[in-house]
Amino acid sequence: MNYFVEGLQGSGKSTLVSKLQELHPELKAVREGEYSPVELAWCAYLDEEKYPAILDKYPSLRKEIEEKTYSEGDKRIVTYTKIRSEDRAFYQDLEQYEIYNNRVTFEEFESIILQRFSAWNSDGNIFECSLFQNIVEDLILFRNMSDEEILPFYEKIRDALSGKEFKILYLKAEDLRGNLQVIRKERSDENGVEMWFPLMMQFFNDSPYAKARGVSGEDALIAHFAHRQELELRICEVLFPEKTKILPSKGYGELEGI
Repeated sequence: MNYFVEGLQGSGKSTLVSKLQELHPELKAVREGEYSPVELAWCAYLDEEKYPAILDKYPSLRKEIEEKTYSEGDKRIVTYTKIRSEDRAFYQDLEQYEIYNNRVTFEEFESIILQRFSAWNSDGNIFECSLFQNIVEDLILFRNMSDEEILPFYEKIRDALSGKEFKILYLKAEDLRGNLQVIRKERSDENGVEMWFPLMMQFFNDSPYAKARGVSGEDALIAHFAHRQELELRICEVLFPEKTKILPSKGYGELEGI
């Protein structure tokens, strides 16, 4: 069995992954930014030509880069956010090789995602936000796709996952504003300076979706989250009804028997 732990930011996914691993210590937790057979968030996706150029450009980090590199055919996946460096240019450079946020064409994006879901053949995984969050954000915020366009995209993902054993544990948030306030505090430094929220706000405000609609700010972000959750729950209900269990946000007491 495999588990996809899904839900909005601040719904408690990371804690649920930990709780689930406590219940099933034989399973492997695959968190955001780590190498995953299905997800590429916070990872550089490089071909055989670009990868050596990165190694040559950052000779002082060569060993660390090689240690955080995984090969898939003629591609090299670098979990670059797991590398510690004072050189901010390194992270900015590697970020451009991510597949999300309209960095590749839609045809490439779709092909990469479907190929990796199809090729995935390992069991015993707990995946953190690997089925919805980054893909749906890309499709809504950067490709301006409607719900009726996104649903067929997920029909293809469902088909790519055919025959694989998995469950979706979706943490449904009722108080989106309250959840946002909690995560803002949690992701602040020791002096209370918010680290995550300003970046999230900039990410949303600068997106093609927000610009096309002339919206910005916290209220618009919360409205987007509400829409995203509604869409993700619809995908679960329509395409994965027998594989989905809906849990209340931070509802960790309902895991027995999963």
